[in-house]
Amino acid sequence: MKQMYTVARLLYQRSAIIAITDASTGQTPTVIRLPFRTLLILCGPAGAGKSTFAARRFSPTVIVSSDHCRELVCDDVNNQNVNRDTFDLFYYIINKRLWNGRFTVADSTALHAEARHKLLDLARQHGYCAALLIFNVPASVTSARNQQRARSVEAQVMPYHARLLHQTLLDAPHEGWDRIVILGEDTKNVVVKIATEV
Repeated sequence: MKQMYTVARLLYQRSAIIAITDASTGQTPTVIRLPFRTLLILCGPAGAGKSTFAARRFSPTVIVSSDHCRELVCDDVNNQNVNRDTFDLFYYIINKRLWNGRFTVADSTALHAEARHKLLDLARQHGYCAALLIFNVPASVTSARNQQRARSVEAQVMPYHARLLHQTLLDAPHEGWDRIVILGEDTKNVVVKIATEV
């Protein structure tokens, strides 16, 4: 497993140095240790396994999912005509959780820089550790998974997501995150450990 570690900071005090872990080979167990006051942003294309990863590691109330928010506002998880309302609710819930000092997982594609910056700003406003978990999964894999999903996205979206992912991998180290972890398609050995609430 290729890894690059730097000391990021004590608790939630930002420094100019970030910690980057590249665990995309998936060859050995990876332990991701995070402070309790962390906003963990899942980032990756449709079919990358973000929601499955989160559901297997966190309780449902910890995860704020854009898909679930979309379903809440219109009863249709595939309705793209309610994006504004969906993300108004998405950011509102995240903001309320951070206000109340809760560890929170933001589950959306987060492939657009503007969306990542908004989540990063929320973390900063509440003095939270801002952690970005990038699912660097090949387009061939995400496309195959997408075809098998009950709520698949349109096929032409997949190459677009692949391009956005490539750009994200280039841009993210310069965006101001406290912690970046890059995962591959095999995440079964990844363990997330959250520090005790303080």
